[in-house]
Amino acid sequence: MSAPDPSLLSINTATVRAQWPLPDTIAALARHGIRGISPWRDQVAAAGLDDTARRIRDAGLTVTGLCRGGMFPAPDREGRRAAHDDNRRAVDEALTLGAQCLVLVVGGLPKDRGGQIVSRDLAGAREMVRDGLGSLYEYAHGAGMPLAIEPLHPMYAADRACVNTMAQANALCDELAPDGTDGLGLAVDVYHVWWDPLLRAEIIRAGERNRLFAYHICDWLVPTRDLLNDRGMMGDGVIDLPLIRGWMDAAGYRGMHEVEIFSAQDWWKRDGDEVLLTCRRRHAEAS
Repeated sequence: MSAPDPSLLSINTATVRAQWPLPDTIAALARHGIRGISPWRDQVAAAGLDDTARRIRDAGLTVTGLCRGGMFPAPDREGRRAAHDDNRRAVDEALTLGAQCLVLVVGGLPKDRGGQIVSRDLAGAREMVRDGLGSLYEYAHGAGMPLAIEPLHPMYAADRACVNTMAQANALCDELAPDGTDGLGLAVDVYHVWWDPLLRAEIIRAGERNRLFAYHICDWLVPTRDLLNDRGMMGDGVIDLPLIRGWMDAAGYRGMHEVEIFSAQDWWKRDGDEVLLTCRRRHAEAS
């Protein structure tokens, strides 16, 4: 398979968040000729929303997504209302930044205000996700901001996301946006879905309904020393990235390839410029 177009490379700012604050990351991407960026809301808040939007525009960067909205389940109505209000703010922030989508990590089992899980009702949590997503979709659709559901690996079902497969995410889109073209879709993160035996079929299913909004790449290391913060650089693990890219291409995806690496024991310890240079090389060689 031919190498990907280098102009399609985007960097999720988590990849170098240990090295630089957001303004420095924006400058570094421009310096390295990388044309895409996906910032996190806490970084945007620290740097200032309007200032960040200006810096991104001045650097000529495409905002491939804003991370993140979601976290819908809560043990009481007050908590669910707080999540709803925060998600509306996330939509507004994504609009200010000119993001192509707001990425949603939907949340797991309900937690109290101290972050402790207070329920074992997984089916109930998924109902809260459906209801919260439906309400947010009404607001986001009216504002013109696409929402991208990101299925997370089942290891995160309890604490981060109870939507764990592409099939679940596609089913939510079928229920809430049945015409398939109304701004509700998927963020395909290979770290979370590479193992799924239905992955190709569900990518095709999403592509047929114009629901492939984002594509996140990294690699799965063996052994993985930390399930959250030990993602691999492309080519260092076991994911067949060119194969999955081929499926995405065949399904009609024409967006950017967003490198998102959490790596407390390796890449976060390296020089930021080295990390970006490696991202560019491995995107060409191993993606």
